[in-house]
Amino acid sequence: MKIILLQDEKKLGKKGDIVEVSEGYARNFVLPKKIGVEATPKNLNDLKLQKSNEAKVAQEQLDHAKAMAELLASKEVVVSIKAGENGRTFGSVSTKEIGQALKAQTGIEVDKKKLVLPEAIKSFGVYEVPIKLHPKVTGTIKVKVTEA
Repeated sequence: MKIILLQDEKKLGKKGDIVEVSEGYARNFVLPKKIGVEATPKNLNDLKLQKSNEAKVAQEQLDHAKAMAELLASKEVVVSIKAGENGRTFGSVSTKEIGQALKAQTGIEVDKKKLVLPEAIKSFGVYEVPIKLHPKVTGTIKVKVTEA
């Protein structure tokens, strides 16, 4: 019996796969636990429509991420930190501070987890900070660190 999986199952496959299982296994395990549905022409058509819709949504998200990356490339965020004698800084600039400054200065809200800092910013200057907007798109933003 052919089954369309509704969720990932270790022994059978991934969500959306069409697998062949014995009738007893399907009737006693797969169908009652709602792991899958029988592969009727209607269900196959629904699966096809669902996959095309998911592909369309994924493409829209990719396009949005590319547009956001272009927008962020032209922006510069100024973050100020306290400094002591001889220009030594107290602490460092974190992704949280950069995210808050970006929202306050440009109105663009980016999750702090998407900001990628290779190491903490502990001195004054201008830095290029990568932002992981999408698995395929990484944008950059200029962060200018000044003395408070």
